[in-house]
Amino acid sequence: MQNIPLSEFRANASALIDLVERGETVRILRHGKPVAELVPVTSSVTPRVPSWKRAIEPLHIVRPDNKTGAQIIIEEREAGW
Repeated sequence: MQNIPLSEFRANASALIDLVERGETVRILRHGKPVAELVPVTSSVTPRVPSWKRAIEPLHIVRPDNKTGAQIIIEEREAGW
């Protein structure tokens, strides 16, 4: 693990990210106190997807007469409802 002052991180961010990509952990210090750690991403981390972005399965309603909703609407229109 490398301890890096914030000013050095700002000046060398790209090089430090390269270190993290190679598996190294980088701890960022502000006034000598740790404020953040850059750690490599592990394969066990899975991105969380909000519920409103998840794929949904269409609702399949099976009627006893095996007619679809569209068929029922067409029949009702033809019958003059």
